[in-house]
Amino acid sequence: MHIAINAHLLAHTRSFRRAGVSHYIEQLLLHLGQLDHTGRYSVYTTRGLDQQALGLPPNFRVLPSRLPTINPRVRIPWEQMLAPLLLRHIRADLFHGVLNVAPLVCPVPSVITIHDLAFIRFPATFRAYNRTYLDFATRLSAQRASQILVVSEHTKREVVGLLGVPNERVVVTPNAARAHFRPPAPTALAAFRAQKGLPERFVLYVGTLEPRKNLTTLLEAYVEVARHFPEVPLLIGGGKGWLYDAVFRRLDELQLRDKVHFVGYLEEEELPLWYAAAALFVFPSIYEGFGMPPLEAMACGTPVVTSDSSSLPEVVGDAGLMLPPHDHAGFAEAIGRLLSDAALADELRQRGLARAQHFTWRTTAERTLAAYRVACGE
Repeated sequence: MHIAINAHLLAHTRSFRRAGVSHYIEQLLLHLGQLDHTGRYSVYTTRGLDQQALGLPPNFRVLPSRLPTINPRVRIPWEQMLAPLLLRHIRADLFHGVLNVAPLVCPVPSVITIHDLAFIRFPATFRAYNRTYLDFATRLSAQRASQILVVSEHTKREVVGLLGVPNERVVVTPNAARAHFRPPAPTALAAFRAQKGLPERFVLYVGTLEPRKNLTTLLEAYVEVARHFPEVPLLIGGGKGWLYDAVFRRLDELQLRDKVHFVGYLEEEELPLWYAAAALFVFPSIYEGFGMPPLEAMACGTPVVTSDSSSLPEVVGDAGLMLPPHDHAGFAEAIGRLLSDAALADELRQRGLARAQHFTWRTTAERTLAAYRVACGE
């Protein structure tokens, strides 16, 4: 079995692109490498990511592009024009498109991973050229794919309902928190607090700055929180994605510049410390295919307040407080409860740690490998 994997979105730069899909690719490759020592894998990556950088076993051949395929204006022509030629050249048995799309003229069977259908559900939150390509190419790729991998039951329902795909061709392969997301040692946490000059308590958000993350609702909720807990700032971590100007306009309208701090992209090795240092983590997203940040926060022992929309209830279960995404008064009340009720915060902390253990990357890789074998007729 010779599998070709489109891993061009595996990023190695400090930006919003080093986020959900990139981590998914990284962990999938790592755990497939641990599971499968007999299959052959050709992994196509962006410029600069080679065999040595990824550290995969010998049955994985990493093929970096000479082109900057992290850029969609370059990656899309690669997917549709170069990939079919390459698949014939290497005599692949199967192609895996890790972000929704396979070549529309694919010479071998295909598997695709659909992380969410936000471009259909919330088209206004995407740039027109991205949305148009994703909509057209995902619909066609889904109809032709032998197997479709999705990251949650919610996404499976949407793929079946919105794309008209038979239920039996859709396989749920949930995401998981990576291994370094765990409660840090008290000494390491104390040193991190001192290094960053962090306050004793703060509310944390982590995620790309983009419309569906619903940060304007978070700011509106925080106005009320700041009245009752003026010593507790809101820290917003994450790279700038797209269409984020409304967030900064609302920040100024609410006169929150001295209470809300945008700390930018958070380094991977420090992210568990940011979660663990926070009094609570808040994530008011309107729509998520899976919702990785709440899971990471729970794995680090941080109480979570999040939306009750899309896949987030699947991820959080009974381990967090959930509100309708636009209920800024409800978010304010939930944040206030956790800041004032230590027993409740500790209960959610313990529930979150237990909940996070339900999700493993090994399970993701096992289900993916099984889907490859079905698609190859094994």
